[in-house]
Amino acid sequence: MAFSRKPFFIKLFNWEYWPFEVVYFPVFPVWIVLWLRARAIYFFNTSNPGIENGGMMNESKKDIHDIMPSDLYPRTIHFPRDIDHRKVCAAIASNGFRYPLFGKPDVGGRGRGVRKIKTEKELSEYASAATIDFHIQEAVEFENEVGIFYYRYPGEESGRITGIVKKEFLAVTGNGKQSIGDLILNDQRAIVYSESLKNTLGVEWHHIPGKGEKVIVSPYGNHARGSKFVDDSDKIDPSLTRAMDQITSRIRGFNFGRLDIRFRDWESLRNARDFMIIEVNGAGAEPTHMYDPEHSIIYAWKEIIRHWWIMTTVSIKNHKQGAPYLSLKEGKEMFRKYNVIRKQIKEITE
Repeated sequence: MAFSRKPFFIKLFNWEYWPFEVVYFPVFPVWIVLWLRARAIYFFNTSNPGIENGGMMNESKKDIHDIMPSDLYPRTIHFPRDIDHRKVCAAIASNGFRYPLFGKPDVGGRGRGVRKIKTEKELSEYASAATIDFHIQEAVEFENEVGIFYYRYPGEESGRITGIVKKEFLAVTGNGKQSIGDLILNDQRAIVYSESLKNTLGVEWHHIPGKGEKVIVSPYGNHARGSKFVDDSDKIDPSLTRAMDQITSRIRGFNFGRLDIRFRDWESLRNARDFMIIEVNGAGAEPTHMYDPEHSIIYAWKEIIRHWWIMTTVSIKNHKQGAPYLSLKEGKEMFRKYNVIRKQIKEITE
């Protein structure tokens, strides 16, 4: 049917595109049960004592990097928002960073404000436009990217993997006749993101790729930026769990969340080598394997509730070991700060 090619109807009939608030609203009452179970409203901060607010919101990527060994994440330099763009370019050059790079807000989420930077001119433009502290990170050479959801109860030596999502970057394949823009408009997935892609691709929108040439039009492993999320949880096995135990034991104060990882191949990752952690997501992390198009919204709700319950259990156990919950005043301040940061990120995104 003709209307099925329109982004509005594609989003309407495929729940993976529904707004965050629409997906989560039906299960929000579960939070009342969690509050009662923890005997606190802002209990989630103790799920990860080493991360601000447990990683529910406002967590600084710089602070997260500070609790991680430097060999676990790509080379990164953090900058304040008001720094002169020339100093940013000089720092990147003097440290021998190689393009492409990625610019990311220090506090963010869902891919907001993240940019791939291919030249010094683009780096200068990104730094000049920054409305929030940011960091510049070298691109990782490994092509595979997954999100591994993991938790470990306080005091236990081994944890558990609850889900794995494989990220397939949004791409089109050339036929030697149509431009990238035309290919996007004729692809049922890519067309959903066509408006933003036209802005980010610039002159590349009109480029005609050769027959069979695959072009990645959105190099971001984020669902909101076009990546297809595929449930790869069948890869969970004892060797991968042991590798995650080894990796997460080196991240201070981390008990619960999703690690977004770039890696060479599964054999290497199972041996905890040839990988880099792109993001550490804490209490606010989603079990993103639920976004596999093959899963129903009912499955998604079950996974959300399951992970919330685990997060609450971890929080309670850490609290019993002395980690304090946020007070009502601290919780109110957290949301106030969140609204300010969200506005700043919106400005840099636009």
